[in-house]
Amino acid sequence: MSMPTQGSGLDSGYTAAGAPHTADEVRGSSIGELMRQVTTDLSTLMRQEVELAKAEIRQEGKKAGKAAGLFGGAGFGGYMVALFVSIAIWQFLDNVMDSGLAALIVAVIWAVVAAVLYSMAKKNAERIRGLKQTNDSVQRIPDALKPHPEGVNR
Repeated sequence: MSMPTQGSGLDSGYTAAGAPHTADEVRGSSIGELMRQVTTDLSTLMRQEVELAKAEIRQEGKKAGKAAGLFGGAGFGGYMVALFVSIAIWQFLDNVMDSGLAALIVAVIWAVVAAVLYSMAKKNAERIRGLKQTNDSVQRIPDALKPHPEGVNR
């Protein structure tokens, strides 16, 4: 068994095709060069994971924003229902016929608008799924990279 020598190792980290080095190339590398390659690879992996998370957050944020806007519209529609029902009741008490009936019709229209907006908001909110791609990707990181505190001896 021979000790690896410095200077014959992994200057670029990977071959031109992007494939890992052969076993002979690794055997000829120093521990420092191998650790530098692992550190570089981990750094690249973590940067890619952060970029994936950012992209997913932007995508899911747009869906959440749309759902919030629709819920806001449904809330405004509900407010209008309360306003026009109040006006309708007032008109019925004040002037038993035409004016109150017109206000009630407007209130029913607003109730339909509010129901449609609420339904659309609920469907959009159900499509928000979180960071699935990032979560799946992080779970594929090898167990060797995850901390195991129970196995640490000091």
